[in-house]
Amino acid sequence: MGATLQTVADAVGVSRSTVSNAYSRPDQLSAELRAKIFEAAERMGYPGPNPAARSLRSGKIGAIGVLLTNRLSDAFTDPYTVAFLRGLSEAAERHETSLQLIPLPEDSEAARRSVGSASVDAFCVYCVPDWYGALEVVRSRALPLVGGEDPEGTQPGECHVGIDERGSAYQIGRHLADLGHRRVAVIGHWAVSDPANGIVTVDAPEQLQSFVARERIRGFRDAFAEVGVDWKDLLLINVTETDRAALGRAAGYALDRKDRVTAVLATTDVVALGVLAALRDRGLRPGREVSVTGFDDIPEAAATGLTTVAQPSVERGRLSGQMLLDPPKDPAARHHVLPTTLMIRATTGPVPGT
Repeated sequence: MGATLQTVADAVGVSRSTVSNAYSRPDQLSAELRAKIFEAAERMGYPGPNPAARSLRSGKIGAIGVLLTNRLSDAFTDPYTVAFLRGLSEAAERHETSLQLIPLPEDSEAARRSVGSASVDAFCVYCVPDWYGALEVVRSRALPLVGGEDPEGTQPGECHVGIDERGSAYQIGRHLADLGHRRVAVIGHWAVSDPANGIVTVDAPEQLQSFVARERIRGFRDAFAEVGVDWKDLLLINVTETDRAALGRAAGYALDRKDRVTAVLATTDVVALGVLAALRDRGLRPGREVSVTGFDDIPEAAATGLTTVAQPSVERGRLSGQMLLDPPKDPAARHHVLPTTLMIRATTGPVPGT
């Protein structure tokens, strides 16, 4: 039989709780006694208290569950997600807490099971729409929660860290409108029922299921309405994947028309980079024949001269972690709207011929 907490305690001549404190509450013992306990444990081959058993006693797992609606592999390839997780992990490390990434399957029942069985102390809801069924299970577990989507959907006791999506989109839409652009396409993930790439037709932005998509379209609508462009004249194009082929097909709906658009608003920098590649394939110059904008300001955006909206992705993740692990007592301090900045670069310019 292997060494146990009790056999180590017997060998040192102390109680079981004293040996346990040497591992979990070191401030309760002198350095000399801890060294004596660890020496005996090493000699007897005792690995330390069982983490699962310790978590059951303490009621703490030591992990934040990060809910993702995209594939787990995407979390390591999307620059914005990587930056967000970097900030979140920095906050977690300071509290000796780990991250558990939980990709939510498209099947709602499977997603509910994933959330219900997750061994975590809190949930960070990363880009999960409020209509996603798994959120009901998250809330039923009564664990600390921080989200970044709809602030009005935040329930009492929950935290929210986000940006002014609509206001930020208005800035970049107004920039294009001031440059004279009126034939404009918007390419993004619209969470529409038709899974194929193509032109999206909705009667109002409010019909879009995704909060981020809905608010950004509303911001674009606000900007172009000020120069007399009806929002229904904006060409909405759906893209389901971020690989070059899918982005190329989506961009083609805007670029291969007889009445080609003069500007493309992409809802993320990754999508915008795909549009820039499609322009190069057609021999079109960004900022000259067609203007292109993004959203996020990932590192590659500056390198390619992409006009975009910069949002503090690392800080957003860091603050989300801090609020989960050290929740503010003041309810008003549980809601943060972080600033964004319009970054005007070479991919935007006046309408050709003006």
